[in-house]
Amino acid sequence: MSETLDALRSAVLRAAAGLGGEPKAPPTLERPKQVDHGDYATNAALLLTKALGRPPRDIAGQLAAAVQAELGADLERTEVAGPGFLNLVLSDGWHARGLAEVLGAGDGWGRGRPERPRKVNVEYVSANPTGPVHVGGARNAAYGDALARALELAGHEVHREFYVNDHGSQIAVLGRSVQARALGEAVPDDGYQGEYVQELADRIDGAADMDLEALGQAAVALMVASARASLEAFGVRFDTWFSEQSLHDGDPSRVQHAFDVLDEQGRTYRADGALWLRTSEFGDDKDRVIERATGEHTYFASDIAYHQDKRERGFDLLLDVWGADHHGYVRRMHAAFEALGGADDGLELLIMQLVSLSEGGEAVRMSKRAGEFVTLDDLVADIGVDASRWYLLQRSHDTTMDLDLAQARSQSSENPVFYVQYAHARIAAILRRVEREPSAEPPAEPLHPS
Repeated sequence: MSETLDALRSAVLRAAAGLGGEPKAPPTLERPKQVDHGDYATNAALLLTKALGRPPRDIAGQLAAAVQAELGADLERTEVAGPGFLNLVLSDGWHARGLAEVLGAGDGWGRGRPERPRKVNVEYVSANPTGPVHVGGARNAAYGDALARALELAGHEVHREFYVNDHGSQIAVLGRSVQARALGEAVPDDGYQGEYVQELADRIDGAADMDLEALGQAAVALMVASARASLEAFGVRFDTWFSEQSLHDGDPSRVQHAFDVLDEQGRTYRADGALWLRTSEFGDDKDRVIERATGEHTYFASDIAYHQDKRERGFDLLLDVWGADHHGYVRRMHAAFEALGGADDGLELLIMQLVSLSEGGEAVRMSKRAGEFVTLDDLVADIGVDASRWYLLQRSHDTTMDLDLAQARSQSSENPVFYVQYAHARIAAILRRVEREPSAEPPAEPLHPS
């Protein structure tokens, strides 16, 4: 909130307090819906009725005099309205100071000043690097980026992060799929079928003879580069692309380090040869295996190590924007975070719901493995970045949504994006005119007509 408006609010509250009595709730100061009801209105008199034992309109009249004494020349006039609201009409001088504050702040106008600025890690998209970013990932990207921007505007320090799932069986499957294409053979039944797999095979020299592990990692590197380019074209950039594989490298690895932290706090135990985490002590429905009897780490082990790494990097709030298929992991991840020593309010998991596309009433099918999917690049090429981001953000992240491509393309009253773009164009035209035709002359009419 601006200093000018803060001062106005404080003046109204002081005036109300000076009447005596304790209001039953904090008085409000709001912009009236109708312009002829003044610049701001307060319900303070209504809230003081019981404490002062007088009709609210009488109290509003007394409040008007008190507010006038507080604001002096900044208040042009007051009006008691309805059952006891007090409408305030502020002077040109007050408006001019407010405008000067906006102009002086420049691009920083509207930024928050939180009492406790936080160092926030926002992890989003984080799709498996086994295929292009599709529209589900696009919704995650639009939401995560908007969330990060809002937190920055509110005055927090924000770090954007993409968690690359480059460890595990899916990378081996990708390697086998690419090699099959390079050899001119059919992709295995459990492999990835999209056309992009053939493109990977054509781009990787020696793919037909390469070691499968190395081939899988080479394919991942190309897919990550492709995802980065697609997301940057969508207006989404990350400070860190964090490799899951890096959690398992080194001796001791970061996974082992997380296990050691849990062991020191008595949170793990051995049973049937496996290593278990006592997540049930923190609200999970049962304990979870983090290392199998074979010595193989579970997927959950990577998540635990990753969140411990983020804690040790000094973030005091972790926001994870996850896909709809992760809903069952929420309680266990919170339990693991608390087992590591994390604060209950230090982690928030935001689960995105599914997005579907329709065209002329017909659903557009998506299947990442079969290659029958719409990529982020396809979506942007079809309806543009503005429309894509608008439609992907128009509904709450925890509700499913359908994106009508035909409506998103239209330049008509049926498409809300059309109005936003039109308003932006008008504003930009006004700013260009001001730059071309600056005027030092005062306005011919008052800033606020009486």
